[in-house]
Amino acid sequence: MDTAHVAEVIDTTLVLLTVEEAARRLRIGRTVCYRLIRSGELESITVGTLRRVPADAPAAYVARRRAAQRAA
Repeated sequence: MDTAHVAEVIDTTLVLLTVEEAARRLRIGRTVCYRLIRSGELESITVGTLRRVPADAPAAYVARRRAAQRAA
């Protein structure tokens, strides 16, 4: 079995994601993910000094983008 093509297992019990985890879920780079956070397009919070993305935020971002494209 070629493990390079096995889908990443997503832990659905996670409440908060690191920026890197959110970027992987969106299949974008870390820098682009930080840009989305800075612009307010992708929700994030700080926990102490750490930046975290709510687990439902990547799906909400995609839903907003899809709705905007349909409306255009």
